[in-house]
Amino acid sequence: QVQLVESGGGLVQAGGSLRLSCAASGSFFALNVMGWYRQAPGKQRERVAVIISGGSTNYVDSVKGRFTISRDNAKNTVYLQMNSLKPEDTAVYYCATDALLSSTANTNFRYWGQGTQVTVSS
Repeated sequence: QVQLVESGGGLVQAGGSLRLSCAASGSFFALNVMGWYRQAPGKQRERVAVIISGGSTNYVDSVKGRFTISRDNAKNTVYLQMNSLKPEDTAVYYCATDALLSSTANTNFRYWGQGTQVTVSS
């Protein structure tokens, strides 16, 4: 099993920056994919950014050039640096990982954190 704990959310003015962190713990063999999702009130959850174990990244178009995802494999931690924040970035941000639970497993399991609120005021 994998536990994910997010931190770093808060209230910031438009144009400001925040850095989210998500630390994974528990029993697993590998965290193949780590990522950030967000859900604004009345909207569906959307994928914001993901990073695979080798370092490749993918971003939703609305955050390209403003957000940067990174990971520290030694600490089992993923980060989301958010710059030039806009009011439309306001949402609950969730960390997620697709984990391989053992060296003989061939299926990833997805785990979610509890979420951290990001509010951007105009």
